[in-house]
Amino acid sequence: MSNITSREVRLASRPEGLPGESNFVIAETTLPPLGDGEILVRNHYMSVDPYMRGRMNAGKSYVSAFEIDKVMDGGAVGEVVESRASGYEPGDAVTSNYGWREYFIASPGALHKVNKEMQPLSIYLGALGMTGMTAWAGLNLVEVKAGDVIFISGAAGAVGNVAGQLAKLRGCRVIGSAGSVEKVKFLEDECGFDYAFDYKSAPVLELLMHAAPDGIDVYFDNVGGESLEAAFSVLKLHGRIIACGGISTYNDSEPTPGPSNYFNVVSKRLTIKGFIVSDFMDNQAQFEKEVGGYYTAGKLKSKETVLSGIDQAAKAFIGLFYGDNIGKMIVDLR
Repeated sequence: MSNITSREVRLASRPEGLPGESNFVIAETTLPPLGDGEILVRNHYMSVDPYMRGRMNAGKSYVSAFEIDKVMDGGAVGEVVESRASGYEPGDAVTSNYGWREYFIASPGALHKVNKEMQPLSIYLGALGMTGMTAWAGLNLVEVKAGDVIFISGAAGAVGNVAGQLAKLRGCRVIGSAGSVEKVKFLEDECGFDYAFDYKSAPVLELLMHAAPDGIDVYFDNVGGESLEAAFSVLKLHGRIIACGGISTYNDSEPTPGPSNYFNVVSKRLTIKGFIVSDFMDNQAQFEKEVGGYYTAGKLKSKETVLSGIDQAAKAFIGLFYGDNIGKMIVDLR
C-alpha cells in the first residue's frame, strides 16, 4: 500500500489552569510502508479522558507527560487496514493507546483484538473499555456487596454511570451526584439510580444527608473537593472510599487544601483505597466477559456524547471540564 497521510493532534503548549484550544495543534504526518511484523490501523473512534489533563503538565505523575510538539496518545478503537504480522488480518477490530490520530503503525503487542460484531465499536472505549473497567475494578477493590449504600460523585460521567449500574446489579442502594437536572434525570430514569441530585443546587453535604439520612457504606470518588468532604461526614463506621479521581482539582494552579473533617478517617475507622485501572489488566478478559454479558443482555446501558472529526478532539477534551458530556465523551474519526 502507498504511503498514507494522517492527521494527528499534538501538544502545542502546556496549559496554566483550564486548557484551551490554543494548547493543541493539528498536524499532518506521512506514514512509511509497513515493515515485517507491523500492522496499519485506521482509527474509528478515540477517547478523551480527564486523567489526560495531568499529562499536559511537565513531569511524571502516574503516567508519562505529553511532550511539546509531539502527538498525544490515549484510548482508541479502529480497524486493521494492512497487516504484515501473524494473527491480524484486514478488517479486524482492535483497541490501542494510539488515539489522537487517524492512522498509525504498531506491532501486535500494542493492540488488543475485540469483537467487531459488538456495535457501536466505541463501546470498547466506554462501558466495555478502560472507563467501564475502572468502574468494575473500583467496586471490586473494596468488595461492594448487596445491601451497601453507595454514593458516586461525577455519576453521569463515563466511569460513574457504569459504576452505579454495576452496583445496582450487585444489589446496592445507589446515590449519585451530577451537574444538571438533565444528568440527574439520566441517572434515575436510564441508569436505575435510586436517588440522584444536582450538586450545584445546594451544599453537597446537605444534599447527601437528605439522600442518605442513615449514612453511606461506600463512596466512589471521581471528584474530590466538596464531595469528598461531604462523604467523610456521611460515611458510616468502617465505611470505605474508592479513590478513583478528583476532577474538581485537575486544573488548580495551587495545591488544594485537604478536607477540614479528615479526622473522620480515624474516628470512623474508614478505609481509603486508591487505584489505577492499569493495575488490573490481567483481569481484562474476566471484565469483558462479565460486563459484556450485562451489555448484550440489556442489563447495562451505554451512553455517549460524540463529536465528529479529529479537528473536534481538543473541543471534546476541554468539554469534559465544563460538564459537556453525559456518559463517555467520544470523538468519531471516520
